[in-house]
Amino acid sequence: MSTKLTVILSSFLILSMLLAGVVLLNQMPAQMASHWNAQDQVDGYMSRFWGLFMVPLMSLGLTLIFLAIPSIDPLKKNISQFRGYFNAFVVLFLVFMAYVHGLTLWWNLGHTNFKFSGALLPAMGLLFIFVGIMIRNAKRNYFIGIRTPWTLSSDTVWERTHRLGSTLFIAAGVITLLCAFVPGQAFVVMMTSILAAALIPIIYSYLLWRQEENGNQ
Repeated sequence: MSTKLTVILSSFLILSMLLAGVVLLNQMPAQMASHWNAQDQVDGYMSRFWGLFMVPLMSLGLTLIFLAIPSIDPLKKNISQFRGYFNAFVVLFLVFMAYVHGLTLWWNLGHTNFKFSGALLPAMGLLFIFVGIMIRNAKRNYFIGIRTPWTLSSDTVWERTHRLGSTLFIAAGVITLLCAFVPGQAFVVMMTSILAAALIPIIYSYLLWRQEENGNQ
């Protein structure tokens, strides 16, 4: 995906979220439901303004950071090699944020006859799967991917760690998708798979680095 198309689609998604907030301003309760626990019970509220505009404003700020990263990274030439995947991630992330925002608005309009987690899990699963695809193609840089002292010190350690990390994130995404069918255990199973996908590559990168260092001695 080109950077120009990314900017266009990102702007459209953020403006759509902001516009939805303006249109629904007078239809929302003074205190909006904003957080659901593992049992799909509302356990957090925020004021109408922040309930309508926090997600769009957060999305705007994150998008500006995302778009700046390829220019400020000292290894920006490496990012250019997988920029299309990164651009696609930015757009998919904003689609995810818009989806979450839409579910929240729908609930606060009084449509409470659905399980929030059941609606959210498939979107989270798909996002994790794409993260796995992106990091498999990521080249060594300081902002995107599994950045440990050991992956940043060696292209070989980076590549091998990200091949494993990619597989684990894709697996976590598939597990998250399947969790929609076992809502009773969804939170524990999903968090376990995500933590495994995040922590195992860190340990693996250190072991690879030690192996590489011992081989160079």
